[in-house]
Amino acid sequence: MFGRALLGTFAMSASMFIVSSAAVAQTSVEDPYLWLEDVMGDKAIAWVKEQNAKTQKALEAQPQFVPIRDKVLEVVNSKERIPFVQKRGAFLYNFWQDETNIRGLWRRTTVEEYKKPQPKWETVLDLDQLAKDEHENWVWKGSTCLYPTHDRCLLNLSRGGADAQVTREFDVPTKTFVKDGFVVKEAKGGAAWVDRDTLFVQTDFGPGSMTQSGYPRIVKEWKRGTPLASANIVFEGKEADISASAMVDEAKGYPNRQLVRRAVTFYTAETFLKEGGKLTKIEVQDDATPTIVWDLLTVRLKSDWLVGGKSYPQGALLAINFDKFMKGERNFDVLFTPTARKSLAGFTATKNYLIINELDNVKNQLVELKRENNKWIRRAIAMPGSGSVGVSGIDSDESDDYFVTLTDYLTPSTLFWATAGSDKREKLKSLPAFFDATPFKVEQFSATSKDGEKIPYFVVMDKNTKLDGSNPTLLYGYGGFEISMLPAYSGGTGLGWLAQGGVYVVANIRGGGEFGPRWHIAGLKANRQKVYDDFIAVGEDLIAKKISSPRHLAISGGSNGGLLVGAVAVQRPDLFRAVLCSVPLLDMKRYNKLLAGASWVAEYGNPDDPKEWEFISKYSPYQNVKAGVKMPKILFVTSTRDDRVHPGHARKMMARMMEQGHDVMYYENIEGGHAGSANNTQLAYRTALQYTFLLNELK
Repeated sequence: MFGRALLGTFAMSASMFIVSSAAVAQTSVEDPYLWLEDVMGDKAIAWVKEQNAKTQKALEAQPQFVPIRDKVLEVVNSKERIPFVQKRGAFLYNFWQDETNIRGLWRRTTVEEYKKPQPKWETVLDLDQLAKDEHENWVWKGSTCLYPTHDRCLLNLSRGGADAQVTREFDVPTKTFVKDGFVVKEAKGGAAWVDRDTLFVQTDFGPGSMTQSGYPRIVKEWKRGTPLASANIVFEGKEADISASAMVDEAKGYPNRQLVRRAVTFYTAETFLKEGGKLTKIEVQDDATPTIVWDLLTVRLKSDWLVGGKSYPQGALLAINFDKFMKGERNFDVLFTPTARKSLAGFTATKNYLIINELDNVKNQLVELKRENNKWIRRAIAMPGSGSVGVSGIDSDESDDYFVTLTDYLTPSTLFWATAGSDKREKLKSLPAFFDATPFKVEQFSATSKDGEKIPYFVVMDKNTKLDGSNPTLLYGYGGFEISMLPAYSGGTGLGWLAQGGVYVVANIRGGGEFGPRWHIAGLKANRQKVYDDFIAVGEDLIAKKISSPRHLAISGGSNGGLLVGAVAVQRPDLFRAVLCSVPLLDMKRYNKLLAGASWVAEYGNPDDPKEWEFISKYSPYQNVKAGVKMPKILFVTSTRDDRVHPGHARKMMARMMEQGHDVMYYENIEGGHAGSANNTQLAYRTALQYTFLLNELK
């Protein structure tokens, strides 16, 4: 599907979601469309509905629309989808949506049942029934359960799919919300269990309690039966920070450790160990990621670190006994060392093993590590195929079992139950083949960017594709926040694009995480143009190889990827025929003033700083689009309920381009949050609009 990578995952006060009419200037010499930032304003909503009606009328009338919508809906509602689960105690929990359960079921089953082809599920909460009973537009946002009993959970529910959520205490045995239980009002934030009668809460506590980015800066310890307002403050960050949070690290056989995290910027943070009323900083680099595993402190480095008389490289994964570290020891074990084309995709723990997920030239491979006599024994784990591999421990308290997911562009995703220390791997579930993949092939190429850097990209196309430049080609990219674009199976892409004769391309441009922190850092702030140069280079390489041509080449991106395609379309309008721009940032002059935008200053720079605005201003799409230039046709897609990337970005860009006489289209889902859709029906509809638009422009 489109827009797989989305900005950030923090959460913000609902009161900050709606920009009131009073807070938004209605006219401006520099920006006459500020009024479109008034998210729910009558004038703005009327404008949205007018644009939606035009787009829906035009695209719904095309012959491809209904067949694609119906096929995609079959895919996303298929009962043969893999029900991914999380083990809690004796049960495996899953959240499931289909044509009957539009909002979804939170359900569970046993391990024995789950291994059957058609498991029997026990419904724990029916979200459709809850929404009906409470007259609320609830969207599921996950759960956090009390360890180790798992009989009480904190359920997070969002109105319409926004990041802001309500947190409510739920009793699992009785399948009811706890009367007079813990409830945290709607806000961006969250809560975590300390014990059965105590929570850590970070939320909107009132004026002054949120950061400039709109996230909680205060953490409180809330005792059952007492007012949240009078709860003790555990930590208080600064308004200029991104956020503050707290949690408890719990594992059987090891001490429970209470941790407080102060996110200073999007990429730097301070982590503290809370012991009683005392906070002790875990002294690692501020851009490193510390994690507690068993009795270990693991540290993932984003930059080189000289400590204890030794130098450890950027991108490495280190480990040391936690207690010894807190007492001053700095003699780390190196669990992973990167190379120029190899990076750490992630790792997971079982009872006795660490499973390291490496990414070698954008292809995953697994390695298991076990401590024996104070040394780490390393063993490569053979995996079939050469696609993407996901790995997660099933129950690190009890076993060395773990889940493995295998997928690529043409192979339906398959879930295995594996056991560390052996070659045992049991196939559990697999997606059906939603489209016939036999005519297609996947190839990996490399383009040379403007500064000489080699940029890998994947091409999925028919084996008999003629290299004559006539193939309708969709180039997808993201290029930000150290997020890697890895091969993945998509029935929607197969049915809606490949089966329609399209070529699908994914670019692994800088700004992402394909080659570790260096690949991301290479596209930060003043280096942002390199990200766009990379994407342009891939487009030019597709044309040079005659896979496509400007007449038949489209680009797509969502969120930060929406900024990518917006910037590239403005810079090289001659290179593309069509642009799909989803939930985008586009006005980089004001992005830091809109919703969660201030939290991304570490990625893009601060437009209020004249020196940083100098480089931002050169690529900001809203400031650079001009009349009198032949632009590719653009479809903007966003959501009214997106409280992460403000819908004003897409609205204002659409309005400006209309004024300038460009050929543009617009669709804004009234709900759905940053993902763009609140349920499968909305997802299928939006996907059909997008593919219909592309197919008609590139034919």
